[in-house]
Amino acid sequence: MTKLRKRLFDIVFEADTRAGKTFDIALLIIISLSILVVLLESVPKIRHSYYHLLKMIEWGFTIIFLMEYLVRILISYKRWKYITSFYGIIDFISILPAFLSLIFVGAHSLIIVRAFRLLRVFRVLKVSRYTNAGQTLVKALAASRAKISVFLFAIITIVLFVGTLMYIIEGEANGFTSIPKAIYWAIVTLTTVGYGDLTPATTIGQFISSILMIIGYAIIAVPTGIITVELSKNLNKSTQVCPSCYKENHDEDAVYCKKCGSRLND
Repeated sequence: MTKLRKRLFDIVFEADTRAGKTFDIALLIIISLSILVVLLESVPKIRHSYYHLLKMIEWGFTIIFLMEYLVRILISYKRWKYITSFYGIIDFISILPAFLSLIFVGAHSLIIVRAFRLLRVFRVLKVSRYTNAGQTLVKALAASRAKISVFLFAIITIVLFVGTLMYIIEGEANGFTSIPKAIYWAIVTLTTVGYGDLTPATTIGQFISSILMIIGYAIIAVPTGIITVELSKNLNKSTQVCPSCYKENHDEDAVYCKKCGSRLND
């Protein structure tokens, strides 16, 4: 039983083996098809013409994802760790709406049911688990979260300062009726979107907006550089998953988990 459990763990959670890659590709196809069904169901004409067929297909996907979720729990060495992990929560959310639709029935709750059914789009988040590129990007974003947080704090400080300044300079006569509205203008200008629904009329205001637009082009490169550095660090990382804490991103030659010290599967 232990050997079978280890074998299933390698297939379901790992991507280094042939069986694991086959399992990942199969699930990737199923997830993509389930998302396609959700998209088609949102088209009124298709929904009205093929409602029962789409319903049957949706329940088929739900059963498949439910079985996958239960298998992952059964073969996990630390089940609660998986259940409370990011992907464990996503796996649960992906099957939840179908069962919620059985509870919330009746005409008065149709809107609620539809809202719950929209949660099925969360299945798209399951895709990143089965692609090395997706895993690498997620790891890079997680590793750079502190730097990105500082960057976002700096952006918020800039738009607050410039928005308040423009409210004082332009005033209500030129459309800057409040500081929040001026902050909205600063965000639109800084991100170089430029809707044009709110523009400065004074010379000083136009000068400040010109500087802000130039800063916006320079700022765009900052998060790109941060994430690129982290991506380069993760290129040579293994996709092995620690059976104890589910930590990924180990070195290729790692034998033990860098987080909990448990031995990695060979």
